[in-house]
Amino acid sequence: MTSEKRPLPLMRSVLTVPVIVGRFIEKAPGSGADVICLDLEDSIPPAQKAAARAPAAGAIAAMPRSGFTLLVRLNALTTGLLEDDLIAVVRPGLDGVIVSKTNSAADMRRVDHYLAVLEREREMAPGSVAIIPLIETALGVRNCYEICEASPRVSGAVFGAEDFATDIGIQRSRGGEEVRWARTQVAIACHAAAIVPIDTPDPDYTDEAHLEREMVLARSLGYQGKLCIHPTQVAIANRVFRPSDNEVAEARVIVEAFERDGLAQGRAAIPLEGRMVDTPIYWRAKRLLEWASGLK
Repeated sequence: MTSEKRPLPLMRSVLTVPVIVGRFIEKAPGSGADVICLDLEDSIPPAQKAAARAPAAGAIAAMPRSGFTLLVRLNALTTGLLEDDLIAVVRPGLDGVIVSKTNSAADMRRVDHYLAVLEREREMAPGSVAIIPLIETALGVRNCYEICEASPRVSGAVFGAEDFATDIGIQRSRGGEEVRWARTQVAIACHAAAIVPIDTPDPDYTDEAHLEREMVLARSLGYQGKLCIHPTQVAIANRVFRPSDNEVAEARVIVEAFERDGLAQGRAAIPLEGRMVDTPIYWRAKRLLEWASGLK
């Protein structure tokens, strides 16, 4: 297992691409997504799972790299397919893997071990392949913080609402109130572990107003990115999961005023434009500016 935490990548938009559809792979680099995820899981029919590994490996080798992170979504450990998925796709050019239906910290440690062996065999830098657990079961939500902390390779985690709802036997609604608690728990666990929280995909890719509302809600819950199933969702995610110009301007005013009139004067709270600004508000503004400075 690697010993140092990986730096946080930019993951506002994570576009999943079924590897058995060549034209989707060809178009993906031009989507503007921060992350392209070659999918070996839900978008691949069971009879084609094994055959899908070769085009995934070919895409890793051939896909032009133009400023995006490249991941592969693997089948779950419980399927018996994950080990062969890894053997096929772990190679130079792969930045990380999304592990479907992650249930425990032990799952993460097992995948970490497999990656360490493959990196050594293929003369890749130790720890070069990140892990993104996909938390989409009741057990996974129950264990989400331990999952996020299980390996220094873990640099983000995704909440999967559809499989979670299936796992606990409930119907999904458009508003998503029935998964709100679990969705929030995954975001909190990610922040506690200092990794990137990535929100559940939305199956409706035609209603852009709905998509924007959903992403704004996700950001209000603490999410910093979205798993996208269609290129139309990418631009919305890239816009929503970044501070607006007004937010940056307001944060800059707060930081400058607090440092000038608060910290420099030995005060822990100051009045500013009709409200009280104290230390938590200052730090929230400062972190927003740091977040904005790291975006492209």
